[in-house]
Amino acid sequence: MDSFLILMGQINVFCYCSLSVRGRSWPCSVKVLEGVYCPAYGLNQHEVSERLKVKVFQSGSANTSLLHHRDSGHILKRGCCRRPALEQVQPDRSIPSLPRPVLHNPRMLCPCRGKLKLLVVSLSFVILFTWLYLLVGNSENGRSLLLSACLLESTEARLLERDVLASRVREVEEENRQIRLQLSQSQGLAAQPAEGNYGNQQWVASADTGPEDVENTAEERANHSECSRSPTAEKCELIHVACVCAGHNASRDVVTLVKSILFHRRNPLHFHFITDTVANQILSTLFQSWMVPSVQVSFYDADELKSEVSWIPNKHYSGIYGLMKLTLTKALPSNLSKVIVLDTDITFATDIAELWAIFRKFTEKQVIGLVENQSDWYLGNLWKNHKPWPALGRGFNTGVILLYLERLRRISWEQMWRLTAERELMSMLSTSLADQDIFNAFIKQNPVLVHQLPCFWNVQLSDHTRSEQCYTEVSDLKVIHWNSPKKLRVKNKHVEFFRNLYLTFLEYDGNLLRRELFGCPSQASSESTVLQQALEELDEDDQCYDFRRERIMVHRVHLYFLQYEYTPTDDGTDITLVAQLSMDRLQMLEAICKHWEGPISLALYMSDAEAQQFLRYAQASEVLKNRKNVGYHIVYKEGQFYPVNLVRNVALRNVNTPYVFLTDVDFLPMYGLYDYLRKSIVQLDMANTKKALVVPAFETLRYRLSFPKSKAELLSMLDMGTLYTFRYHVWTKGHAPTNYAKWRTATTPYKVEWEADFEPYVVVRRDCPEYDQRFVGFGWNKVSHIMELDAQEYDLIVLPNAFMIHMPHAPSFDISKFRSSPSYRYCLTTLKDEFHQDLSRKYGSAALKYLTAQRNI
Repeated sequence: MDSFLILMGQINVFCYCSLSVRGRSWPCSVKVLEGVYCPAYGLNQHEVSERLKVKVFQSGSANTSLLHHRDSGHILKRGCCRRPALEQVQPDRSIPSLPRPVLHNPRMLCPCRGKLKLLVVSLSFVILFTWLYLLVGNSENGRSLLLSACLLESTEARLLERDVLASRVREVEEENRQIRLQLSQSQGLAAQPAEGNYGNQQWVASADTGPEDVENTAEERANHSECSRSPTAEKCELIHVACVCAGHNASRDVVTLVKSILFHRRNPLHFHFITDTVANQILSTLFQSWMVPSVQVSFYDADELKSEVSWIPNKHYSGIYGLMKLTLTKALPSNLSKVIVLDTDITFATDIAELWAIFRKFTEKQVIGLVENQSDWYLGNLWKNHKPWPALGRGFNTGVILLYLERLRRISWEQMWRLTAERELMSMLSTSLADQDIFNAFIKQNPVLVHQLPCFWNVQLSDHTRSEQCYTEVSDLKVIHWNSPKKLRVKNKHVEFFRNLYLTFLEYDGNLLRRELFGCPSQASSESTVLQQALEELDEDDQCYDFRRERIMVHRVHLYFLQYEYTPTDDGTDITLVAQLSMDRLQMLEAICKHWEGPISLALYMSDAEAQQFLRYAQASEVLKNRKNVGYHIVYKEGQFYPVNLVRNVALRNVNTPYVFLTDVDFLPMYGLYDYLRKSIVQLDMANTKKALVVPAFETLRYRLSFPKSKAELLSMLDMGTLYTFRYHVWTKGHAPTNYAKWRTATTPYKVEWEADFEPYVVVRRDCPEYDQRFVGFGWNKVSHIMELDAQEYDLIVLPNAFMIHMPHAPSFDISKFRSSPSYRYCLTTLKDEFHQDLSRKYGSAALKYLTAQRNI
């Protein structure tokens, strides 16, 4: 009868054997207390006469023997050969009891003892050799032809159980590695909650489960090295990012988010913006002028989605747009399977491809990836009678979402979130945190659908958060979320560090992000293709190459940098003051707003950092804060010249009134000029005629001036020498055709003729020709525009009761270059000649007079 060894727990081993009695074998069991029974060990005369038959086979290791029982499924690693201590012999209860056998006197066995030892050793060797032979044949041929059906079954069972043991060993090793990982983590980090334990109030950097997470986190925590590798998207894989953006302020905030993403990215990007009309205009112009390689942008009308969520009462400051993320499965293209959804107040501190790669860790059922909420909001203990929406533990924050759109559509997401919202609104009446409340209520009912992201993917800096538990080093930070109405003024012990990181991207030069992704094919936009062709046509050896290149340069433009509101007038005579300025003229804005109560369109030529200085200045000014009908358009600096006419055109193109007053920021219009011009527009029938109304220009050399309130006061100050006609002592020809002598006594508008170098400030219809952008810096930028107005047969009409006064300022950098550089003056002359030629080709023989007049100067 077969004998075998079986492992009981961790210590005791039972040896099942056959007892030889009167020529018959009976089963029994011997408990081995220490060591493992060695079948080759000899028996003495005091032991029961027995014979053991042990099955031995080799495991995968060269020096390890395993004792195996074919039925029990237990395998025992064999150690050193030791004599067992026999505790008791128990007859097998399944065998009928027999009469007690009579044992022979041990002394009678002594002569045969040596022979018995030799016999036992020989039999053991034969059995061992036979089994080794059969096992080798089984491993080489897949099965043994010598084995019976019973032995085949036993061999297969042994192989299966060996795999089970190997699997168990791997599990133990994995548990040991996780224990070592926890011990190596930085002091002060809390233990990671087990999967499903969303109520834990502490976080750890590795919320994702799996070997990859454990290994990556171990590397990061062990040395906090920037060289530690995190799983990222495949090279050149297109990453989709969605964002809901509405209004002027959100459009400004989202630029910082985009900068932080572009700064770290190594993959092509496709931005999907859910926008209102305002944000669509701002962002489409920005990205079109930005021309970042390997970046695609798509816009979706939020107005078409309002009906989907307008029925939900919402107390959140984001309004109806805070619920738009619920509609993304409907708004985004049906062939889009995955997308990262971000709030506009997010700042990235790492490559977004690392976040995109987490989609690979989703199980088949998971459809949403979220970071646990880091405040106690959903615990309901922030204040007395605080009743939040239902959530799983602390709930989840929806500032950063991984949406598996394909799976969401399969489970009928739109119907599911609607049912959840309707059910909860019956008791909650309204949402407090917009879409976040509905997402959490949905997850509460369907926890299997959520994949919890590590908390460093959404470090939340609102009040009452525990965000500091997500990081101990700078390398721990991935995404910063300014999810407080206070934004940068939020209370946090590390807020200065976070603020500096935010300001880094806020003031970062966006032109530096126009870099190619080498090795990734991308289709160039039509604008970049045209620009590249124009650059190739330029001659780099040309003395005026820099001027010509400046003409075709595309500057980033951010329209309506601040809040803008305009209500059209009923009579159709409204007029907008149009001007351009740089940082050194910023102090003129308040004075202009006091003198002109109508709408204003201002283009500001600034760097990214200067734009933020302007923002702080405007938000601190009581005068500017109260004016909502002023449109501020930022043209970002690039190149060595001031593109004055390009900046003017930006202000001119973004006018909402039928008429424009083309002026410079250094001039203060007379009080009441806005109403006076509107009346003159009606009197002179400008809607049906081509007229340009000339506003006479004067200047003062005093920084402090008692501004004249009427024409009579101005004439008095002119006679006293307090005021002068504009540029009378420097550039007389520029305004001489206005005929100031006639204006002193005029009571009705009068017509004047165009003369060479005439550059008045005029009121025209909005559809007037734009400024010629070849003229940059100082010289001929306004002269060329008036010349083209005359070529289009505009009548120049001087208004008798209108005036404006130029305030003193330091000379600009461009006029200094004009006065000191012969090359600058030479190139300006060359550009004049080219302009005359283009004017002649455009307007024919009627434009020849301008060329003749120029030669006569």
